[in-house]
Amino acid sequence: MADPTPLDVRDFIAAGLPCAHLEVEGDGRHFFATIVSAEFAGLTRIKRHQRVYAALGDRMREQIHALSMKTLTPEEWAQ
Repeated sequence: MADPTPLDVRDFIAAGLPCAHLEVEGDGRHFFATIVSAEFAGLTRIKRHQRVYAALGDRMREQIHALSMKTLTPEEWAQ
């Protein structure tokens, strides 16, 4: 199986989490994502990350070696 591209990872996240803004950079194994979603309101950073991992499902174990992320609500993003 080929390593996913940043666009693939972006699409994986977007398919499982409604995002107001989503950027993904990476090299095929290590990725950094900026994710803005209203679903993050009231959640701790850990809960936000868990929500992203849930959107990625098994891909996090099978295809994506490492994912660093910044998770923000639309209000936080606007600041």
